[in-house]
Amino acid sequence: MWHKSVCVALLALATGYVFLLDPDLPDSVVKSLSGSLLYLLRGDLGSPESSMAAAWDALITQPAKQWNRVAVGVNACVDVVLSGVKLLQALGLDAGDGQDHSVLRTKTDLKEAFIHFMGKGAAAERFFSDAESFHQIAQTASEYPTAQLYVGGNAALIGQKIAMNPDLKVLLCGPIGPKLQELLDENVIVPAESMQEFDEFHLILEYRAGEEWGQLRAPNANRFIFSHDLSNGAMNMLEVFVSSLVEFQPDLVVLSGLHMMEGQTKEMRQKRLLEAVASISDIPNDVPVHLELASMTDPALMSEIIHKQVFPLVNSIGLNEQELLFLTQAAFGPHASLASWSGVPDVGVVSDILFWILKEHGRTSEMPSELTRIHFHTLAYHLLVTVDGYWANQVAAVAAGARVAGTQACATKSIDTSRVFLKAPLEFATSKMEGASRISLNPGEPVSEWHRDGITFHYTPVLVCKNPLQTVGLGDAISAEGLLYSEIYPH
Repeated sequence: MWHKSVCVALLALATGYVFLLDPDLPDSVVKSLSGSLLYLLRGDLGSPESSMAAAWDALITQPAKQWNRVAVGVNACVDVVLSGVKLLQALGLDAGDGQDHSVLRTKTDLKEAFIHFMGKGAAAERFFSDAESFHQIAQTASEYPTAQLYVGGNAALIGQKIAMNPDLKVLLCGPIGPKLQELLDENVIVPAESMQEFDEFHLILEYRAGEEWGQLRAPNANRFIFSHDLSNGAMNMLEVFVSSLVEFQPDLVVLSGLHMMEGQTKEMRQKRLLEAVASISDIPNDVPVHLELASMTDPALMSEIIHKQVFPLVNSIGLNEQELLFLTQAAFGPHASLASWSGVPDVGVVSDILFWILKEHGRTSEMPSELTRIHFHTLAYHLLVTVDGYWANQVAAVAAGARVAGTQACATKSIDTSRVFLKAPLEFATSKMEGASRISLNPGEPVSEWHRDGITFHYTPVLVCKNPLQTVGLGDAISAEGLLYSEIYPH
């Protein structure tokens, strides 16, 4: 223990010396130095993970007013989860060059797209257009010895996560077949109109950090999703969902599945999107709506979602780094010239795009809009951004989202500090604009806060699981947990 005593003494001397040189230090510097000293005194030397986990536990408090009834829709399916490399080998495919395909038509397209994203360590989701080929691949996947079947679809996953809270009533609406019904939590209420004879299957091809195939090596663990899903693609259950709200009387609505429309023709998609807007407009104004985005490749669809009244109708949005970059590219927003992320997404770049979304398409803009909250999540950190005066308890919400990312990926009830590591930057700029402030990580105070023109940012690192057992549904669990700890003010 002598080395810790020496470090504490040296830091205390350094702190005193700095104060002697400049007694009028800014509060932020004092806070950082004091936090570092406390961090050492508490016995967490060499373990920022332990300090962060303890700090999160102290910060995560229930909101003053909690949700009682949550309605979730409309994409639901059964996920078949297995190793991507092993499935492709079982299909008789060899390693080769990667290439992205916005729509998959053949097994070769599948292999090339998988290799493309595995090489980047990035998540992606694609539609497989050939029904016969897809069903053959799905049969091979479901019969593979190590394949596992889970609840799938953003809406169903969010509903399943929220239903773990016994004090909440959860309505789930989507295309729900017999296998999915069997997998759902008993607390989930499913309208009879949502039931269908057959399940929709999505194939989740996972890969581990450092996994190799030919010349390919994955920089981190992630997954590639594909399906031939017509029910979710047409959002068949949207009208059923909205009509179910009249009887259920929710105090929160969570909506997802718009990305599934990419498999439709342009004409059908435009027609369905307008019908979706009309249905969402029927939700009472006093019921907040959260929209969970997912991977898309068609910039026209993303632009329509942003500009054709979907964003202005919802109060909150959840998305990851791929979706955020695609969004700004499709809408010609800030940093749209960035082709892809290199490593951990730059916090300043992310912050600029999130700020722009709320300024241009949120309640702060001249256009009438309900949008006041964005929950951004990437592997290394999370950002919760809100228009001032509309949301409470966001420190707890962003901390809860980060904590569940570490526990669910490692399949532990609490953070196991021996199984996680810190991947977030130790210091970052809050914007790429000139004169932006810089923030240094203090593990004892892991949630950082800053303000920009009526908008508040809450940032926290994530403790990344070293050997994740399951990456599917992690973003949905993060958004669900963040919502559970959030409180919206009535207006």
